[in-house]
Amino acid sequence: MNGIIEVENLSFGYTPQSTILKALSFEVPPGQFVAIAGPNGAGKTTLLNLLCGLLKPKAGSIRIDTADVESYSAKELAKRMAVVRQEFVPVFDFSVAEVVSMARTPYLGTFGFESSTDKDVIAEALAMTDTERFASRPLAQLSGGERQRVFIARALAQDTPILLLDEPTSFLDMKHQVGIYDLLKKMQLDKGKTIVAITHDINLAVQYCDNVLLLASDGGYSHGPVEEVLNAELIEKVFAVKTFSGKAGKSRFFLPRGKFARDTGRTAPQTNES
Repeated sequence: MNGIIEVENLSFGYTPQSTILKALSFEVPPGQFVAIAGPNGAGKTTLLNLLCGLLKPKAGSIRIDTADVESYSAKELAKRMAVVRQEFVPVFDFSVAEVVSMARTPYLGTFGFESSTDKDVIAEALAMTDTERFASRPLAQLSGGERQRVFIARALAQDTPILLLDEPTSFLDMKHQVGIYDLLKKMQLDKGKTIVAITHDINLAVQYCDNVLLLASDGGYSHGPVEEVLNAELIEKVFAVKTFSGKAGKSRFFLPRGKFARDTGRTAPQTNES
């Protein structure tokens, strides 16, 4: 293995009797955009928490830049990876600029003052995410899409080679979903960031990601290039849902088909109005 993230024979369970992840092995080369997908309960967020050191493996290893993740101090690990959690409404009334500036904490000197470098990095993060125009506004007053861009700006200001994101487009409409993935792709291409994002949207993964790690509920998994891993047969097996597959331009897309979907012919009975 020679990835910036290396996972080897990783197993984890929340109790001695349970195992969510079983003998999981994969690597992420520097500068790659990887999606983690799978049904609820398959261990996606658990894996992210293992990658960032919040949980310890039951077996196996995780290496970041060739060193075991457990060998890093919290401060050193914060210089190597930034984590963006699912969108939430903040409790405290911090401004956008204050939230983004918090990302520089691992780099502050003895007296805790921001240097000119810190200020430049913060300004660049705000500009790149198009959040500088409301930098002085309280975070709680922003829309869900705007807040998510702020959290990504904070991750960018942390100035790490790796970004981990837990469903970055949850609760967002189609326009903002695409906007977030456009932003992440720009960070990959312009900044060389290694991005690992949990997603429930297979079609966004197809359009934007290089590789995908598809986790199954039984502990099985598939890992590789998006176009090789994601196919209707495997998606039906992993998600236990009938799936239609088609093509739009060069990209394949997938649609779930329920028992009462319109094209099954099973519709509600017609009623006669008097």
